[in-house]
Amino acid sequence: MNRVNDPDFLRIGTEERDEALQVLGDHFAKGRLPVAEYDERVSKAVEAETRADLRPLFADLPPPHPAVLAPHPIAPQPITPQPHYPVAPMPQSQVTYVPGQRYRAAAGLLQILLPFGIGRFYTGHTGMAVAQLLLSFVGVGVIWCLIDGIILLARGGTDAQGRDLRW
Repeated sequence: MNRVNDPDFLRIGTEERDEALQVLGDHFAKGRLPVAEYDERVSKAVEAETRADLRPLFADLPPPHPAVLAPHPIAPQPITPQPHYPVAPMPQSQVTYVPGQRYRAAAGLLQILLPFGIGRFYTGHTGMAVAQLLLSFVGVGVIWCLIDGIILLARGGTDAQGRDLRW
């Protein structure tokens, strides 16, 4: 790498040297450096002119290191616009799904096979379903459920929200 473009060869100032001396003092206080070696590193830090002069002083020491030795973030690259590919419209199907949509075949068969208002519970008509359930103990409710199931299968009906039952 060219020394002109290398950030390690940028000149440092008094603030960076003072921070390096403070960090060296912290390492000395934790017992990582003997007195003679600490004195030698301090004198080199005082004489340092570039980041490259400071880097060897901390190469064998664990963090923390002076902030001046932290790697500089890479400059963000300009964002290139991504190509835009047109999306073909999806074909509209004849049958569209509606969340919560009920099926009249299921409702009709439930009314016929389980004549206790189960088909009406399925469609959401709980008032009618409870009435059919209670009347099924008398016998009238069973006939009502059978007729209601046939009507649901033949002509359809609506659910509790007023939507037509689907096949």
